[in-house]
Amino acid sequence: MPKLSAGILLHRSNGNREVFLVHPGGPFWAKKDEAAWSIPKGLVDADEDTLAAARREFLEETGFAVDGDFVPLGEFRQPGAKVVIAWALEGDADPVELKSNLFEMEWPPRSGMKRQFPEVDRAAWFSLDEAGEKIHAGQRPILEALKRTLAELNGQ
Repeated sequence: MPKLSAGILLHRSNGNREVFLVHPGGPFWAKKDEAAWSIPKGLVDADEDTLAAARREFLEETGFAVDGDFVPLGEFRQPGAKVVIAWALEGDADPVELKSNLFEMEWPPRSGMKRQFPEVDRAAWFSLDEAGEKIHAGQRPILEALKRTLAELNGQ
C-alpha cells in the first residue's frame, strides 16, 4: 500500500492568485530551487483523519494554524508511489514568521555526527505561473486542480 500524505494549498488574491509554498530544509535541498518547493504536507498517521493530518502538518512545517473552508482538491500519485491528498484554503500567512519543526540526520554523511535541520527552511508566495516552475513536478497537478476548482467556484 502506498504511503499517504495530506497537505493544504493556501492561496490568496492580491489582484492575481498566489499560492503559499515551502522549501524543504536540510543539506540535500540547500542549493535546489526550481522543482524543489512543495505544499505544506506530511504523512498521515494510522487511524488519523486526513484533513486533521493536513492541518497538523501545516502547523508543524510553518508554525501557522489554519482554519476555514477547506476545499478538497483530490488525491495525487507522486513519483515513488506516495499519494498526496490535498485541500485548498483561502487565507494568508507571512513567510517571515515561518517556524518549522526540526529533523535530525547524520551530517556530514558517514561522519557519525547527528545534526538538526528545519523541515522547512523558507516559505514564499508565488503566482500560479511561478509556482508551476518552483513546485515538485509531481505536485503540479495540485496547482491545476486549484485552477479548475477556482474556475468552477467563479462560474467559469
